[in-house]
Amino acid sequence: MKKVLIAIVALSLSMSTMVSCKEAADKAKEATEEAKESLEEAGDDLKDAADSLKEAGEDMKESGEQALDSIKKVGEDAMDKAKEMGEDMKDAANETAEDLKKVAEDTKEKLDH
Repeated sequence: MKKVLIAIVALSLSMSTMVSCKEAADKAKEATEEAKESLEEAGDDLKDAADSLKEAGEDMKESGEQALDSIKKVGEDAMDKAKEMGEDMKDAANETAEDLKKVAEDTKEKLDH
């Protein structure tokens, strides 16, 4: 009887240990699946972030190119205005020189008479 009782206790302990090990294995499997899902989500988030950064970089490049084009156009416009002002100044100087020449000639004529 003692042997039977010891065998039952040993069998109970074995069953309890097996159930506990199975539960631990199930929990480990569940934790592994959750970790896998978390890593997949993190990977997707990183991919989305990389795509957003790439798009932002392309937008910045385009904005930079537009700004450069605008600066170039402003520079060209300024050069055109400077040329135009230079020509206007040259014309005004020529007119002044002609007027002075005419005044000098008129003065000479008056002095000669």
